[in-house]
Amino acid sequence: MPICKVSLLRLIPLASLVLTACTTTKPATSPSSPQWHTHQQAVQQLSQYQTRGSFAYLSDKKKVYARFFWQQYSPEHYRLLLTNPLGSTEVDLNVRPNVVQLTDHQGKRYVSDNAEEMIHRLSGMAIPLNNLRQWILGLPGGSNDFTLDDRYRLSRLNYQQGNLSWAVDYQDYSGAITPPLPSRLELKQGDQRIKLKIDSWALK
Repeated sequence: MPICKVSLLRLIPLASLVLTACTTTKPATSPSSPQWHTHQQAVQQLSQYQTRGSFAYLSDKKKVYARFFWQQYSPEHYRLLLTNPLGSTEVDLNVRPNVVQLTDHQGKRYVSDNAEEMIHRLSGMAIPLNNLRQWILGLPGGSNDFTLDDRYRLSRLNYQQGNLSWAVDYQDYSGAITPPLPSRLELKQGDQRIKLKIDSWALK
């Protein structure tokens, strides 16, 4: 009888090890995985779309809360509209190849050839627009330093822009559309944070 008890006790740790090995094994989510390439190609085919939601820009010097509307007409033509809680326009940015037009909250219009420099100069917000139009879709843009979640979608990326280091965290995706697109993401650079909560996507 005692022999049976000892044998049983020896089996318990072994069974625990086997169970642990099974539960800690996760599928590989390498950027070289075919599932990621399939998802990436599907998203890259989206040349026209609309998205809207809430926008927050937070830094030690400035805090902006707004509603945003982004309309992508073609790969190089898009519009970004920021409105305040009362619905009035704060920034209306229209970007075409080599021509950028911005209308501020007073209705004044400005023209430039650099969207990032213009919006920073006129609003005080450093927004990495050239990459944001890729990041908002869940694409790495100019970044080669990124990780995927267990569904082969972007989870986090890091991007060096001159002397600035941006980190983007993808906090949620919308499962109501195909391919799945981000519904919540946060950009960080130094003391600056940009939060986007996407309420809806309209694809063409």
